[in-house]
Amino acid sequence: MLKIAIQSKGRLNEQSLGLLADAGISACSGSRSLISRAKGFPMEILYLRDDDIPQAVAMGVADIGIVGLNEVAEKRQKVDEVMRLGFGSCRISIAVPKAVDYDGTSWLSGRRIATSYPVILDRFLKDNGIDAEIHEIAGSVEIAPAVGMADAIFDIVSSGGTLVQNGLREVEQVFFSEAALIATPGLGEEKTAELEKLKFRLRSILTSRGMKYLLMNLPEAAINEAVALLPGMKSPTLLPLAAPGWYSLHAVVGEEELWEKIEQLKTIGAEDILVLNLENIVR
Repeated sequence: MLKIAIQSKGRLNEQSLGLLADAGISACSGSRSLISRAKGFPMEILYLRDDDIPQAVAMGVADIGIVGLNEVAEKRQKVDEVMRLGFGSCRISIAVPKAVDYDGTSWLSGRRIATSYPVILDRFLKDNGIDAEIHEIAGSVEIAPAVGMADAIFDIVSSGGTLVQNGLREVEQVFFSEAALIATPGLGEEKTAELEKLKFRLRSILTSRGMKYLLMNLPEAAINEAVALLPGMKSPTLLPLAAPGWYSLHAVVGEEELWEKIEQLKTIGAEDILVLNLENIVR
């Protein structure tokens, strides 16, 4: 049985549980305790602080974990990155007060920078030959310049709204992160087999996200042109209709190009176009 560590609360908790639920794996009632047994897969779920997950996985307390790559980089624990999960995207950036005349990384030399990510920041400073003082604080990093604790900050940025509220502006994007599945190095044969089964489920879910299933009626004369527009997974599915000279065409299309494809298909004679959500794509 696999033990998986996920964030006990915060931005990755709901998304991690949602991904597992989409893969047919749900936590038992009372899942806010430290550990719970999952339903739908041989797995126990450990609820930990996000910054404790890399160490728990490295030590084998948990076999696998879902955590941001920023925490993996900051904690420097020996874990295997199994797969990236496509959610929880953010970046860690340097921000300075709006009034500062920032003219490049040389401005940071001799300054004090407040952060909760001293390891990643230290690497950036060394890589760029910057001699700055790192001031580590646990929370509310964004207020450090306003209260005189620092000249700049190095912190997580998602939308940038928090920076604006605190009179700051982003000047250097340093580290890009997203949620990832990590594992203890050297898992045994049995747990490795279970992990492969889990990866299969998760890949099916992640592949289907952002995809739409199209069904339409199409005149026979437009088939070749429609196939050229919609290659599908391998190729579109064609089924003859009862009406002579007409076919039903089925295809999978990326959400970002959906409406452009629909407009092109209507131009060549497609009718009665249906757009359906996809739950899973099993390859």
